[in-house]
Amino acid sequence: MKRAILQLGALTCPSCMQKIENAVKQQAGVDKVKVLFNASKVKADFDADQTSAESLADVVEKLGYDVEKIKVK
Repeated sequence: MKRAILQLGALTCPSCMQKIENAVKQQAGVDKVKVLFNASKVKADFDADQTSAESLADVVEKLGYDVEKIKVK
């Protein structure tokens, strides 16, 4: 398992958090997702054989949010 940390542009409402969490959770290989509202970050544990941090960032961007930085641990 790897962990992707996506730094987003400012989140404006708590419902944004749920929208992002639900969309990322539905991706193949994603185990856990946590959206940190105040820090504007998404943390996702994923199987690198099934998806990538870049693919998860694409999902978030398709929802209309800016991904400013991607970090993988």
